[in-house]
Amino acid sequence: MPAHRKLGRPTDQRKAILKNLVTSLIQHGRIETTETRAKEVKNIVEKLITLAVRECDNFTAPKNVTVSAPVVDSKGRKILKTVTSKNGNKYEVVERETKTELKTVDGPSRLAARRLIMNWVYRVKDENGNTISLTNKLFDEIAPKYKDRKGGYTRIYKMGARRGDGAEVVVLELV
Repeated sequence: MPAHRKLGRPTDQRKAILKNLVTSLIQHGRIETTETRAKEVKNIVEKLITLAVRECDNFTAPKNVTVSAPVVDSKGRKILKTVTSKNGNKYEVVERETKTELKTVDGPSRLAARRLIMNWVYRVKDENGNTISLTNKLFDEIAPKYKDRKGGYTRIYKMGARRGDGAEVVVLELV
């Protein structure tokens, strides 16, 4: 028996559809789709949330890490400086500053869980164009909410048949 329903699509299209739906569900908390797609997405999301809940508190105490970041001006552009090489050539490099920050370090199993989750979600941006890490959202917001729950993180509501093709439309949401 296959791991997922085929949904009448080639493998690459099917994986892309499921990844899009999983990403949207984690980002917005609710999606509207057909019943068979919702059932597939429900299976995937339940497993990802279970993984995040299990590894939610598996990190070491924060420690100081040295971080090198480019220096930017008021408009957000990187500042360049001219450097001369040993043989006399001049070129421009980005000016960088080093800082020490307190960062939590993931345990090995949490890191593995994080990578598995990243396989199922796309990178998304908010309205301002800033990148949102859905993996962090899953670990920091969603997993602590379901910490004391033993599964059943999603719910499906039937909405009726779609007008164009008569497919059963449902709403899938996080409880």
